Amino acid sequence: MTNSEFQRPLRVLQLTDPHLMASADGALLGVNTRDSLAAVIDEVLRAHGQPDLILATGDLAQDASAEAYRYLGQQLAAFDCPALWIAGNHDDSALMSAIAEEFQSRQRQRVQGGWHFLMLDSSVHGKVFGELASGELDFLDRALSEQPDLPAMICLHHHPVDIGADWMENIGLTNRDEFWGVIDKHPQVKVVLWGHIHQELQQQRNGVQLLATPSTCIQFATDSRKFAVEPLAPGYRWFELDTSGSFTTEVRRANQFEFDLDEKSTGY
Repeated sequence: MTNSEFQRPLRVLQLTDPHLMASADGALLGVNTRDSLAAVIDEVLRAHGQPDLILATGDLAQDASAEAYRYLGQQLAAFDCPALWIAGNHDDSALMSAIAEEFQSRQRQRVQGGWHFLMLDSSVHGKVFGELASGELDFLDRALSEQPDLPAMICLHHHPVDIGADWMENIGLTNRDEFWGVIDKHPQVKVVLWGHIHQELQQQRNGVQLLATPSTCIQFATDSRKFAVEPLAPGYRWFELDTSGSFTTEVRRANQFEFDLDEKSTGY
């Protein structure tokens, strides 16, 4: 590796909420989720090229099928880098983890490019809301304590803050106080990153950047009292991370992707 390659920022891609299905024609509110993921992957390669690491932050499958998880693993082969998967509320966490292992994507933490990445399972079997079990919180605290000098990015599926949408108020992370109690002990945490809300969001809390990212399929309307979607293109988030702990990030969308969204739907 040359000095210039070593010194360049670490390129990290977040893909979230693809809601893949066993069937190749599986669609969510009129959007074929395999096609929309393919459009996003094409846009990543066109706009950015190859990442160094992929973070897949839950609701990887809509139907929790082995076929959907294997399809994801196969599609991510377009990228010549590791991928880390975590479960969302639509996933079967155990099945997803087993198939993630087949694709070397089950790692719960990773040190790369001078950063420490931690992947948390906030899914609760049979529930839409999220919760971090005591074992997850202990893992988070212990892992951060072991790497106090590395900037850290924490990934989970459910939102740990209010996002201003009434219908999602009770389906986020329910034990957020306990979560923030751990984060607040570790000043090296730079980013908390999630999916679930199918929209872009950026906030700050005690110097930590709080980031959510559009889905690779359908998008929820922002600031909505009831369930609503809006016809925005599928998207992703791109990071460039410096060893100092500074970083840049942007959300991009696959605007070339054509779709016919059922905007009148009251749920999915």
